[in-house]
Amino acid sequence: MSTSRNTVPDRGARAANFNPNTDVTTLAAPADVPESVVTLLDGSEVTIRVLRKEDAGLEREFIRNLSPESRWMRFLGQISEPGDALIRKLTELDYRRDMAFIALPRQGGVERAIGVSRYSLAPDGQSCECAVTVADAWQGKGLGTVLMRDLIDVARRRGIRSMFSIDANENERMRELARDLGFKRERDPGDATRVIHRLML
Repeated sequence: MSTSRNTVPDRGARAANFNPNTDVTTLAAPADVPESVVTLLDGSEVTIRVLRKEDAGLEREFIRNLSPESRWMRFLGQISEPGDALIRKLTELDYRRDMAFIALPRQGGVERAIGVSRYSLAPDGQSCECAVTVADAWQGKGLGTVLMRDLIDVARRRGIRSMFSIDANENERMRELARDLGFKRERDPGDATRVIHRLML
């Protein structure tokens, strides 16, 4: 399960008084977003928590292990080895504008990421672009829904008014997930191969 071209936070969308030289990676994960444990449809238990800078290795392996199809759906284009710059942008977050959740299985003894959801505030300050990806072996178990619901809840509490994702037309899993979560689907006026899913918060 995957969606959106929201591969990195939009650093150009910062407020006018934001200093681009400020090291935002030292910000602690927000205290108002606690860790949780959820049970998926197959009975598996998964920990959901805020994604942090120190999860860079988990994020890299997560992307590496996605199937070519899932990787293409996630990034709306094919990438090979995720580079250091991409990993930094995906894990060194300014939590004042961005949010990301990571899902970790509670069995197996080896810590690994099996799902990630994220949003980044748009330039208008009222909407955010979102993305969710679930490891191929964990798709169809309800994990994408859990990750998105947590993301939607945080966005609402922060006063964001709408959430959207831009997806490939053929991304059927995202079509189903978006419909189940209440997103409306429309054509992307700038690209006939893509659609926009939008949720009013």
